[in-house]
Amino acid sequence: MYEQVIEALKPARYSVLTDDDDLEELYRLRYTCYRAENTVSARADKRMSDAFDETENCVHVAVRIDGTMLAAVRLHLLSKLCWKSPTLEVFPELLDELKQERTILDPTRFVISSSARRQRIPLNFLTLRIPFLASIFYDVDLALAPVRAEHTAFYRRYLGYEPALEPRSYPGLAKPIQLLTADFKEQREKVLARTPVFGPIEDIPHANIQFPSLSGVYAASKSGSSEAA
Repeated sequence: MYEQVIEALKPARYSVLTDDDDLEELYRLRYTCYRAENTVSARADKRMSDAFDETENCVHVAVRIDGTMLAAVRLHLLSKLCWKSPTLEVFPELLDELKQERTILDPTRFVISSSARRQRIPLNFLTLRIPFLASIFYDVDLALAPVRAEHTAFYRRYLGYEPALEPRSYPGLAKPIQLLTADFKEQREKVLARTPVFGPIEDIPHANIQFPSLSGVYAASKSGSSEAA
């Protein structure tokens, strides 16, 4: 699997989305992916977005191959400076972590195009690199994984997550979501030892991501990184 992921990384490009046209492409990809799995209702505009897409602590990252957006994930960075997050609304117990001035990464709207799945491109690994690299860059304490029950085994096997709270209804989705969490600073080296492709890859510079600093919106619990992850 490692070699397959490396080969897929070579033509892949990561980008942080801020342009309106890019975001519109993202919302349409998101809608198509969720509709393919019957997890959202049909919409005439064929796009899927919500108020959390525009919060100041939100970062959208996409994966393109040959110029086509094939996957994306939405990140919310939580610290003492900003507590806005979709998963925090569903699982308010997480407030206890923030009150202890711990930092949290909340990745949501994880989507992969059905065409990429049919081509067996390992975009699940390529896309999950995004929250892992973000956790490194932002020096996160607690990483969340709000996922459907059938996806929990992957997160536990490869990323060291453990179930935290029972499945609950999630706004806008037809299927319940279970919350997994990982103490990132404890799990980081273990994950990289098992699956090094989740981390920075020196031989493929474009496999890194230029995350925004989020200065004034996010503050690490201790000094964080200022370099690209």
